[in-house]
Amino acid sequence: MTDESTGTSYAAAGVDIAAGERAVELMKSRVAASHRPEVVEDVSGFAGLFDVSALKRFERPLLATSTDGVGTKVDLARRLGVYDTIGHDLVGMVIDDLVVCGAEPLFMTDYIACGKVVPERIAAIVGGIAEGCALAGCALVGGETAEHPGLLGPDEFDVAGAGTGAVEASKVLGPHRVRHGDVVLGLASSGIHSNGYSLVRHILRESGLALETTPPELGRTLGEELLTPTRIYAKDCLALIGAADVHAFAHITGGGLAANLARSLPAGCDAVLRRSSWEPPPIFGLLAAHGRVPQAEMDKTFNMGVGMAAVVAAPDADAALRTAAERGLPAWVLGEIVEGTGQARLV
Repeated sequence: MTDESTGTSYAAAGVDIAAGERAVELMKSRVAASHRPEVVEDVSGFAGLFDVSALKRFERPLLATSTDGVGTKVDLARRLGVYDTIGHDLVGMVIDDLVVCGAEPLFMTDYIACGKVVPERIAAIVGGIAEGCALAGCALVGGETAEHPGLLGPDEFDVAGAGTGAVEASKVLGPHRVRHGDVVLGLASSGIHSNGYSLVRHILRESGLALETTPPELGRTLGEELLTPTRIYAKDCLALIGAADVHAFAHITGGGLAANLARSLPAGCDAVLRRSSWEPPPIFGLLAAHGRVPQAEMDKTFNMGVGMAAVVAAPDADAALRTAAERGLPAWVLGEIVEGTGQARLV
Protein backbone atom coordinates (compact mmCIF):
# COMPACT_ATOMS: atom_id res chain seq x y z
CA MET A 1 0.00 0.00 0.00
CA THR A 2 1.40 3.44 -0.97
CA ASP A 3 1.54 6.10 1.73
CA GLU A 4 1.66 9.88 1.25
CA SER A 5 5.47 10.01 1.50
CA THR A 6 6.05 7.57 -1.35
CA GLY A 7 2.90 8.01 -3.46
CA THR A 8 2.52 10.12 -6.57
CA SER A 9 1.01 13.62 -6.62
CA TYR A 10 -0.50 16.28 -8.84
CA ALA A 11 2.83 18.12 -8.70
CA ALA A 12 4.62 14.98 -9.87
CA ALA A 13 2.23 14.92 -12.84
CA GLY A 14 3.39 18.43 -13.71
CA VAL A 15 0.64 20.63 -12.23
CA ASP A 16 1.81 23.24 -9.71
CA ILE A 17 -1.20 24.52 -7.78
CA ALA A 18 0.92 26.88 -5.68
CA ALA A 19 2.31 28.54 -8.82
CA GLY A 20 -1.23 29.08 -10.07
CA GLU A 21 -2.23 30.70 -6.80
CA ARG A 22 0.80 32.99 -6.94
CA ALA A 23 -0.10 34.01 -10.49
CA VAL A 24 -3.58 34.99 -9.30
CA GLU A 25 -2.12 37.14 -6.55
CA LEU A 26 0.24 38.87 -8.96
CA MET A 27 -2.53 39.77 -11.43
CA LYS A 28 -5.26 40.82 -8.97
CA SER A 29 -4.58 44.56 -8.88
CA ARG A 30 -4.25 44.87 -12.66
CA VAL A 31 -7.50 43.01 -13.23
CA ALA A 32 -9.29 45.20 -10.67
CA ALA A 33 -8.14 48.30 -12.56
CA SER A 34 -10.24 47.20 -15.56
CA HIS A 35 -13.50 47.01 -13.62
CA ARG A 36 -16.54 49.09 -14.44
CA PRO A 37 -19.01 50.27 -11.75
CA GLU A 38 -21.34 47.40 -12.69
CA VAL A 39 -18.88 44.73 -11.58
CA VAL A 40 -20.07 43.03 -8.37
CA GLU A 41 -17.80 40.99 -6.12
CA ASP A 42 -18.59 37.28 -6.26
CA VAL A 43 -18.20 36.12 -2.67
CA SER A 44 -18.11 32.48 -3.81
CA GLY A 45 -14.99 33.15 -5.86
CA PHE A 46 -16.14 30.97 -8.75
CA ALA A 47 -17.81 33.41 -11.17
CA GLY A 48 -17.74 36.97 -12.38
CA LEU A 49 -20.83 39.04 -11.56
CA PHE A 50 -22.08 42.03 -13.55
CA ASP A 51 -25.04 44.20 -12.53
CA VAL A 52 -27.32 44.13 -15.59
CA SER A 53 -29.69 46.70 -14.10
CA ALA A 54 -27.51 49.08 -16.13
CA LEU A 55 -29.41 47.77 -19.17
CA LYS A 56 -32.57 49.50 -17.94
CA ARG A 57 -31.47 52.54 -19.92
CA PHE A 58 -32.15 50.52 -23.08
CA GLU A 59 -35.67 50.16 -24.49
CA ARG A 60 -34.91 46.74 -25.99
CA PRO A 61 -31.36 45.70 -25.12
CA LEU A 62 -29.72 43.01 -27.20
CA LEU A 63 -26.69 41.17 -25.86
CA ALA A 64 -23.80 40.72 -28.29
CA THR A 65 -21.11 38.13 -27.72
CA SER A 66 -17.86 37.16 -29.38
CA THR A 67 -15.01 34.76 -28.77
CA ASP A 68 -11.54 34.54 -30.33
CA GLY A 69 -7.86 33.95 -29.71
CA VAL A 70 -4.56 35.42 -30.83
CA GLY A 71 -3.45 32.55 -33.05
CA THR A 72 0.18 31.72 -33.72
CA LYS A 73 1.34 35.22 -32.77
CA VAL A 74 1.78 33.69 -29.31
CA ASP A 75 4.71 31.69 -30.70
CA LEU A 76 6.62 34.89 -31.48
CA ALA A 77 5.84 36.25 -28.02
CA ARG A 78 7.22 33.04 -26.52
CA ARG A 79 10.37 33.17 -28.64
CA LEU A 80 11.01 36.79 -27.70
CA GLY A 81 10.03 36.41 -24.05
CA VAL A 82 7.54 39.31 -24.30
CA TYR A 83 4.18 38.57 -22.72
CA ASP A 84 2.50 41.87 -21.87
CA THR A 85 1.35 42.75 -25.40
CA ILE A 86 -0.52 39.54 -26.27
CA GLY A 87 -3.37 40.58 -23.96
CA HIS A 88 -4.02 43.71 -26.01
CA ASP A 89 -4.20 41.49 -29.08
CA LEU A 90 -6.79 39.28 -27.45
CA VAL A 91 -9.01 42.19 -26.45
CA GLY A 92 -8.76 43.69 -29.92
CA MET A 93 -9.76 40.44 -31.57
CA VAL A 94 -12.72 39.79 -29.25
CA ILE A 95 -14.11 43.19 -28.32
CA ASP A 96 -13.73 44.89 -31.69
CA ASP A 97 -15.95 42.19 -33.19
CA LEU A 98 -18.69 43.27 -30.77
CA VAL A 99 -18.55 46.94 -31.67
CA VAL A 100 -19.12 46.20 -35.36
CA CYS A 101 -22.86 45.86 -34.66
CA GLY A 102 -22.79 49.02 -32.54
CA ALA A 103 -22.62 47.22 -29.20
CA GLU A 104 -21.06 48.79 -26.13
CA PRO A 105 -18.62 46.25 -24.63
CA LEU A 106 -19.48 45.34 -21.05
CA PHE A 107 -17.23 42.53 -19.84
CA MET A 108 -14.79 39.85 -20.90
CA THR A 109 -13.33 36.59 -19.63
CA ASP A 110 -10.08 34.91 -20.63
CA TYR A 111 -8.63 31.40 -20.85
CA ILE A 112 -4.92 30.56 -20.83
CA ALA A 113 -3.58 27.06 -21.44
CA CYS A 114 0.10 26.46 -20.74
CA GLY A 115 2.57 23.65 -20.30
CA LYS A 116 3.85 25.08 -17.03
CA VAL A 117 2.53 27.91 -14.88
CA VAL A 118 5.21 30.54 -14.48
CA PRO A 119 3.45 33.09 -12.24
CA GLU A 120 5.22 36.15 -13.62
CA ARG A 121 4.49 35.13 -17.20
CA ILE A 122 0.80 34.45 -16.54
CA ALA A 123 0.48 37.70 -14.63
CA ALA A 124 2.04 39.62 -17.53
CA ILE A 125 -0.39 38.05 -20.02
CA VAL A 126 -3.46 38.69 -17.87
CA GLY A 127 -2.21 42.16 -16.99
CA GLY A 128 -2.08 42.95 -20.68
CA ILE A 129 -5.63 41.66 -21.12
CA ALA A 130 -6.80 43.88 -18.25
CA GLU A 131 -5.07 46.91 -19.77
CA GLY A 132 -6.69 46.14 -23.11
CA CYS A 133 -10.09 45.88 -21.44
CA ALA A 134 -9.58 49.29 -19.86
CA LEU A 135 -8.76 50.72 -23.30
CA ALA A 136 -11.94 49.14 -24.68
CA GLY A 137 -14.12 50.33 -21.81
CA CYS A 138 -15.07 46.84 -20.63
CA ALA A 139 -14.33 44.90 -17.45
CA LEU A 140 -12.25 41.74 -17.14
CA VAL A 141 -14.50 39.82 -14.75
CA GLY A 142 -12.87 36.40 -14.67
CA GLY A 143 -10.77 33.79 -16.35
CA GLU A 144 -9.03 30.46 -16.12
CA THR A 145 -5.43 29.32 -16.32
CA ALA A 146 -5.00 25.64 -17.12
CA GLU A 147 -1.72 23.76 -16.82
CA HIS A 148 -1.39 21.01 -19.45
CA PRO A 149 1.91 19.17 -18.86
CA GLY A 150 2.63 16.59 -21.50
CA LEU A 151 0.36 18.29 -24.03
CA LEU A 152 2.21 21.61 -24.14
CA GLY A 153 5.91 22.23 -23.58
CA PRO A 154 6.98 24.14 -20.45
CA ASP A 155 7.28 27.40 -22.42
CA GLU A 156 4.24 26.90 -24.65
CA PHE A 157 0.90 28.62 -24.08
CA ASP A 158 -2.25 29.74 -25.84
CA VAL A 159 -4.82 32.41 -25.00
CA ALA A 160 -8.49 32.82 -25.82
CA GLY A 161 -11.31 34.97 -24.55
CA ALA A 162 -14.99 35.81 -24.78
CA GLY A 163 -16.72 39.15 -24.51
CA THR A 164 -20.25 40.44 -24.01
CA GLY A 165 -21.74 43.77 -24.99
CA ALA A 166 -25.15 45.41 -25.36
CA VAL A 167 -26.84 47.38 -28.12
CA GLU A 168 -30.26 48.96 -28.54
CA ALA A 169 -32.24 46.79 -30.95
CA SER A 170 -33.30 49.78 -33.05
CA LYS A 171 -29.67 50.92 -33.39
CA VAL A 172 -27.99 47.72 -34.56
CA LEU A 173 -25.57 48.49 -37.39
CA GLY A 174 -25.08 46.32 -40.44
CA PRO A 175 -25.86 45.68 -44.09
CA HIS A 176 -29.53 46.67 -43.70
CA ARG A 177 -28.45 50.30 -43.20
CA VAL A 178 -25.94 50.57 -46.06
CA ARG A 179 -27.06 52.60 -49.08
CA HIS A 180 -25.71 53.60 -52.50
CA GLY A 181 -23.66 56.77 -52.11
CA ASP A 182 -22.37 55.99 -48.62
CA VAL A 183 -18.70 56.67 -47.97
CA VAL A 184 -16.25 54.03 -46.74
CA LEU A 185 -13.64 55.26 -44.28
CA GLY A 186 -10.45 53.40 -43.50
CA LEU A 187 -9.27 53.36 -39.87
CA ALA A 188 -5.55 52.67 -39.68
CA SER A 189 -4.19 49.49 -38.15
CA SER A 190 -1.20 49.51 -35.82
CA GLY A 191 0.46 46.90 -38.02
CA ILE A 192 -0.29 43.25 -38.72
CA HIS A 193 -2.56 42.93 -35.66
CA SER A 194 -3.21 39.21 -34.98
CA ASN A 195 -3.98 37.57 -38.31
CA GLY A 196 -1.69 35.94 -40.83
CA TYR A 197 1.04 34.89 -38.41
CA SER A 198 1.24 31.36 -39.78
CA LEU A 199 2.30 32.93 -43.07
CA VAL A 200 4.62 35.33 -41.23
CA ARG A 201 6.33 32.44 -39.45
CA HIS A 202 6.62 30.53 -42.73
CA ILE A 203 8.32 33.54 -44.34
CA LEU A 204 10.71 33.83 -41.40
CA ARG A 205 11.67 30.16 -41.69
CA GLU A 206 12.09 30.16 -45.45
CA SER A 207 13.89 33.49 -45.78
CA GLY A 208 16.15 33.23 -42.75
CA LEU A 209 14.98 36.61 -41.45
CA ALA A 210 15.92 36.92 -37.77
CA LEU A 211 13.66 38.57 -35.24
CA GLU A 212 16.66 40.47 -33.86
CA THR A 213 17.49 42.20 -37.16
CA THR A 214 16.63 45.89 -37.65
CA PRO A 215 15.45 46.45 -41.25
CA PRO A 216 16.05 50.09 -42.23
CA GLU A 217 12.45 50.54 -43.40
CA LEU A 218 11.15 49.59 -39.94
CA GLY A 219 13.51 51.58 -37.72
CA ARG A 220 13.28 48.92 -35.00
CA THR A 221 13.82 45.19 -34.72
CA LEU A 222 11.63 42.87 -36.71
CA GLY A 223 10.54 41.18 -33.51
CA GLU A 224 9.34 44.47 -32.01
CA GLU A 225 7.41 45.25 -35.18
CA LEU A 226 5.76 41.83 -35.31
CA LEU A 227 4.69 42.03 -31.66
CA THR A 228 3.08 45.48 -32.06
CA PRO A 229 -0.25 45.11 -30.22
CA THR A 230 -3.52 45.09 -32.11
CA ARG A 231 -5.18 48.50 -32.12
CA ILE A 232 -8.33 48.47 -29.99
CA TYR A 233 -11.08 50.42 -31.76
CA ALA A 234 -14.07 49.99 -29.43
CA LYS A 235 -14.13 53.49 -27.91
CA ASP A 236 -13.23 55.07 -31.25
CA CYS A 237 -16.10 53.32 -33.02
CA LEU A 238 -18.58 54.31 -30.32
CA ALA A 239 -17.36 57.90 -30.63
CA LEU A 240 -17.94 57.79 -34.39
CA ILE A 241 -21.46 56.48 -33.81
CA GLY A 242 -22.10 59.43 -31.53
CA ALA A 243 -20.75 61.99 -33.98
CA ALA A 244 -21.96 60.74 -37.36
CA ASP A 245 -24.57 58.64 -39.13
CA VAL A 246 -22.63 55.37 -39.17
CA HIS A 247 -24.32 52.57 -41.09
CA ALA A 248 -21.85 49.71 -40.66
CA PHE A 249 -18.38 48.72 -39.54
CA ALA A 250 -16.12 45.91 -40.70
CA HIS A 251 -13.35 44.53 -38.48
CA ILE A 252 -10.52 43.63 -40.85
CA THR A 253 -9.21 40.29 -39.61
CA GLY A 254 -8.61 36.95 -41.33
CA GLY A 255 -9.57 37.15 -44.99
CA GLY A 256 -8.39 40.71 -45.47
CA LEU A 257 -10.09 43.99 -46.31
CA ALA A 258 -12.35 43.02 -49.21
CA ALA A 259 -13.71 39.80 -47.71
CA ASN A 260 -14.47 41.32 -44.32
CA LEU A 261 -16.06 44.47 -45.70
CA ALA A 262 -18.26 42.35 -47.99
CA ARG A 263 -19.84 40.84 -44.85
CA SER A 264 -21.23 44.31 -44.06
CA LEU A 265 -22.77 44.92 -47.49
CA PRO A 266 -26.32 44.20 -48.67
CA ALA A 267 -26.91 42.18 -51.81
CA GLY A 268 -27.51 45.26 -53.96
CA CYS A 269 -24.37 47.20 -53.04
CA ASP A 270 -20.66 47.01 -53.80
CA ALA A 271 -17.82 48.80 -52.04
CA VAL A 272 -15.24 50.30 -54.41
CA LEU A 273 -11.99 50.84 -52.50
CA ARG A 274 -9.10 52.89 -53.87
CA ARG A 275 -5.61 51.50 -53.27
CA SER A 276 -4.20 54.96 -53.93
CA SER A 277 -5.95 56.36 -50.84
CA TRP A 278 -3.41 54.90 -48.39
CA GLU A 279 0.10 53.53 -48.12
CA PRO A 280 0.40 50.17 -46.31
CA PRO A 281 2.95 50.18 -43.47
CA PRO A 282 6.46 49.01 -44.48
CA ILE A 283 6.16 45.65 -42.70
CA PHE A 284 3.79 44.39 -45.40
CA GLY A 285 6.17 45.22 -48.23
CA LEU A 286 9.05 43.61 -46.34
CA LEU A 287 7.10 40.37 -45.85
CA ALA A 288 5.91 40.33 -49.46
CA ALA A 289 9.43 40.82 -50.79
CA HIS A 290 11.20 38.28 -48.57
CA GLY A 291 8.42 35.72 -48.95
CA ARG A 292 7.76 36.37 -52.63
CA VAL A 293 4.07 36.67 -51.74
CA PRO A 294 1.77 37.82 -54.58
CA GLN A 295 -0.38 40.91 -54.01
CA ALA A 296 -3.59 38.89 -54.12
CA GLU A 297 -2.31 36.62 -51.34
CA MET A 298 -1.24 39.61 -49.25
CA ASP A 299 -4.69 41.16 -49.70
CA LYS A 300 -6.57 38.11 -48.49
CA THR A 301 -4.22 37.31 -45.60
CA PHE A 302 -3.39 40.67 -43.98
CA ASN A 303 -5.20 43.89 -43.13
CA MET A 304 -2.62 45.83 -45.18
CA GLY A 305 -2.87 48.82 -42.85
CA VAL A 306 -6.67 49.02 -42.53
CA GLY A 307 -7.77 47.55 -39.21
CA MET A 308 -11.39 48.71 -39.30
CA ALA A 309 -13.63 50.16 -42.01
CA ALA A 310 -16.62 52.40 -41.36
CA VAL A 311 -19.50 52.94 -43.76
CA VAL A 312 -21.10 56.34 -43.13
CA ALA A 313 -23.69 58.53 -44.79
CA ALA A 314 -21.89 60.81 -47.26
CA PRO A 315 -22.92 64.10 -45.57
CA ASP A 316 -21.39 62.86 -42.28
CA ALA A 317 -18.03 61.70 -43.63
CA ASP A 318 -16.24 64.91 -42.64
CA ALA A 319 -17.68 64.80 -39.11
CA ALA A 320 -16.52 61.21 -38.74
CA LEU A 321 -13.02 62.08 -39.95
CA ARG A 322 -12.82 65.04 -37.55
CA THR A 323 -13.85 62.81 -34.65
CA ALA A 324 -11.21 60.24 -35.55
CA ALA A 325 -8.55 62.96 -35.80
CA GLU A 326 -9.52 64.37 -32.41
CA ARG A 327 -9.01 60.90 -30.95
CA GLY A 328 -5.62 60.48 -32.58
CA LEU A 329 -6.85 57.76 -34.93
CA PRO A 330 -5.58 58.07 -38.54
CA ALA A 331 -8.56 57.78 -40.88
CA TRP A 332 -9.27 58.62 -44.51
CA VAL A 333 -11.81 58.22 -47.30
CA LEU A 334 -11.15 54.69 -48.56
CA GLY A 335 -13.93 54.41 -51.12
CA GLU A 336 -17.65 54.52 -51.69
CA ILE A 337 -20.74 52.34 -51.93
CA VAL A 338 -22.20 51.80 -55.42
CA GLU A 339 -24.82 49.54 -56.95
CA GLY A 340 -23.65 45.96 -57.20
CA THR A 341 -23.95 42.43 -55.91
CA GLY A 342 -22.59 42.58 -52.36
CA GLN A 343 -18.87 42.57 -53.19
CA ALA A 344 -15.97 44.76 -52.07
CA ARG A 345 -13.23 45.35 -54.62
CA LEU A 346 -9.90 47.11 -54.57
CA VAL A 347 -9.20 49.28 -57.62
